[in-house]
Amino acid sequence: MVMGEKTVTMHNEAETREFGIQTGKSAAPGDILALVGDLGTGKTTLTKAIAEGLGITEVITSPTFNIVKEYRSGRIPLYHFDVYRIGDPEEMFEIGYEEYFYGDGLCVVEWADLIEELIPPGAKVIRISHGGSPDERVYTIESR
Repeated sequence: MVMGEKTVTMHNEAETREFGIQTGKSAAPGDILALVGDLGTGKTTLTKAIAEGLGITEVITSPTFNIVKEYRSGRIPLYHFDVYRIGDPEEMFEIGYEEYFYGDGLCVVEWADLIEELIPPGAKVIRISHGGSPDERVYTIESR
């Protein structure tokens, strides 16, 4: 169920970075950001900026082959999921996703539409699409 929705246009990577930094600064333990968007829309770029806002000092890389990576050098932990390779949502149970989702950090889930049924109420969903220029992105932000 969608509780509210707003659309924001990022005209360039600098605006995306600022949005991500502010998102990281305002994140609280237990928050979940579900990122949805095609390949190349900037999900990992946004995640890097969110990590910067959290004060994370480690290099953020896509966890494509690990499903989840943990970063603990910021003010709260960042749990970065990339569920692109999940064939069945049951695989999320095998990695203990609930401990992350209901834990002490911020969860950012790339390709969240693939495990939509596991994204809990209260999560923020950010749907990212290409805009009118190569650097432009349109974020549709929904609260579940």
